[in-house]
Amino acid sequence: QLETLEQEEQERLELRAHPIERRTHMVSHQHGMTVTKTLWEGEAEPRCWSFSYGRAELRGLLPAGASLLLLRVLACRWAVPPGLIFPSIDTEGHLCTSSY
Repeated sequence: QLETLEQEEQERLELRAHPIERRTHMVSHQHGMTVTKTLWEGEAEPRCWSFSYGRAELRGLLPAGASLLLLRVLACRWAVPPGLIFPSIDTEGHLCTSSY
């Protein structure tokens, strides 16, 4: 069984005088996982949100990094099993599903 213990994502977009940076930090702990989103826009103070999810909610979780790996494996096999759906975390840090 594979499990994501920690994951860090960072995006940066520079639009002239208004850069935008978004960071997502996911960390696993004994009760589940905490997702922290931080957003910097221009010179404004950073905004931060945090979400926590229990282990039962995250059973089978497929974070972005693991999703890319799975897509590569499926492409190499030229096959996608029918009804392949995993719990995932969207760009806002909320629990959702990903289907292939």
